[in-house]
Amino acid sequence: MSLEKMRNIGIMAHIDAGKTTTTERILYYSGKIHKIGEIDDGAATMDFMKQEQERGITIGSAAITTEWNGHQINIIDTPGHVDFTAEVERSLRVLDGAVAVICAVGHVQPQTETVWKQADEFNVPRICFVNKMDRTGADFFGAVEDVKKKFGCETVAMQIPLGQGSDFDGIIDLLEMKEIHWDAATEGEKFTVSEISENNRELASQWREKLIDTVASNDDELGEIYLEGGEISNAQLKTAVRKATISRTLVPFFCGTARRNQGIQPLMDAIIDYLPSPEEIPPAEGVHVKKNAEEKVSVPCDVNAKAPVGLVFKIQYDPQMGMLCYVRMYAGKISTGTMIYNAGKKKRERVNRILRVNANHMEQMDSVSAGDIAVFVGFKLAQTGDSIGSEGFPVLLESVKFPEPVISVAIEPETMSDRDKLMETLDVLSHEDPTFTFRDDSETGQLVISGMGELHLDVLVTRIRDDFKVQCRVGAPQVTYRESISSSCDYAEDYSRTLAGKDVTASIKIHVEPAANGEGNSYVCNVRKQADVPDEIYDAVEHSITSCFGGGIKYGYPCADVKVSLEDLKYSPETSTTFAFEAAAAEAFDNACNQAQPLMLEPVMAVDIESPTEFVGDAMSALTQRGGIINSMEDKADSSVIHAEAPMVKMFGFTTALRSVTQGRASFGMTFAHFQAKA
Repeated sequence: MSLEKMRNIGIMAHIDAGKTTTTERILYYSGKIHKIGEIDDGAATMDFMKQEQERGITIGSAAITTEWNGHQINIIDTPGHVDFTAEVERSLRVLDGAVAVICAVGHVQPQTETVWKQADEFNVPRICFVNKMDRTGADFFGAVEDVKKKFGCETVAMQIPLGQGSDFDGIIDLLEMKEIHWDAATEGEKFTVSEISENNRELASQWREKLIDTVASNDDELGEIYLEGGEISNAQLKTAVRKATISRTLVPFFCGTARRNQGIQPLMDAIIDYLPSPEEIPPAEGVHVKKNAEEKVSVPCDVNAKAPVGLVFKIQYDPQMGMLCYVRMYAGKISTGTMIYNAGKKKRERVNRILRVNANHMEQMDSVSAGDIAVFVGFKLAQTGDSIGSEGFPVLLESVKFPEPVISVAIEPETMSDRDKLMETLDVLSHEDPTFTFRDDSETGQLVISGMGELHLDVLVTRIRDDFKVQCRVGAPQVTYRESISSSCDYAEDYSRTLAGKDVTASIKIHVEPAANGEGNSYVCNVRKQADVPDEIYDAVEHSITSCFGGGIKYGYPCADVKVSLEDLKYSPETSTTFAFEAAAAEAFDNACNQAQPLMLEPVMAVDIESPTEFVGDAMSALTQRGGIINSMEDKADSSVIHAEAPMVKMFGFTTALRSVTQGRASFGMTFAHFQAKA
């Protein structure tokens, strides 16, 4: 398949907007599956994990390849729940385009904003599909306006609906100026294209005029024709919309109802017509491992490139095959059985098998080329974010940055014989999911696992029990705190000991001060390097200080936003050793921070609550009782969205409290905002 006829796209949206339902219809109409599976029945192709079927939500980003009109489409269906943001993040890193599914009733919902910002970060062109047009309260034009207002982007309607809510009966294609109606008896497989009826002609003409006006104002060539009163052809319009979509100056809008099988075929045409092929996006950038780290290396998407370059963007464990590495190829070609070079790990690994991924079914491939996505079997060392290629051209592509875990629980096996099996399982899960970590707490002797939220940890614990068959007990959730300082301090440490009959000395002076919120920890050396002081002495001080950042000040929690600078250093060739300077630096850090008014920081979450209008007061009250601060509120057709911040420690069990005061009709999402001083 030529690069021009390939599309790598993601389906992204807020939870329950209809991503998986839309993907299921795309697969059905393109002939990939022969029966439409519904999420409610646990039969959706892309939700193949047992947990996804039981909970009715997408947890992991599933990939599948299908064909439409002679084009190959690699689709990744991403989760909508905030606890699985990392899945969206790593998918968008390797995609060329995205379909944002917007709910016709809810419009731009909290998680839509999160995924939209992620797509902006990775410069992903996108088109919008306004779903659920058959629901009461559906408003296509309101959804278009909401996206324009919230994200400050230029929007253009390529279709308008024929009726909204229970009156929805098809769409008008503004490019071809035709009406399209779907046949319910054939599950939407058959549809009729007809001339626009008299009643709808005026509305269609108005929106066609808006379409031409918007596109012409974004394209100099068409702008001239438009101003001179010339005729703009459909082919010219299509080319201009494609160009503007790929350059991210325009977001085309389409509509339909995936559940009632309407509007999907035109959406598939739009994916091919307006989203970019791998060769139309800017070349990937990376750093040459053996050259200057500051100098960026460009990796154009070229199938015939001598040196292959790919990125491992996801790892999944399979009981039969072991580690499955999802790889996006950026240049060259990799064949089965060849040795490749992992640029990050600086190790060579063999590609035992290459598979074309179709949700939970795999097809054998001989090779994979630039622009394509495939699964590699046989890697033992690879991790998410690793760059693979050849030793002759070892390029390190920019990896995905994942948010830090904010919630922890203690876990223990039911029998001691299961402990080794539990550790192996946790190792596998942390490989799969970079936002999941585990550690042995040296003070309590407990095994602690950390993740992005209550649901995230609940899903992982269920997987440990059901998928890996390890019986375990889990403690109550604990918040991950940080420690910092609130004032500056200078401290001099003179270290002198007699070890094994030999005097060892070291003398240093450091300055500690608080950094700005979110700036992170830093260490600088302000001492001019002297010829008689070996470099390893400076390295020992730096190593000791940076190690202390992880050990905390008073309570053993990691430090946050602490600046340390080395101001003076006295070295004696006879008695000074690297060990002495490491010990002196650790003592100095400990004493200086304890004198600089240490404080404990707790994680604060950004909370978005969507509630029916009549329950807004109750929802706000439930949040403020837990120490929440309301920042803003916006009204929608039949609901309101409350934007607030609240301490993580007070938010455990909030789901139950919110449901009880709103009769189960409100929902909320939480993402980590920042650390602040604990009250």
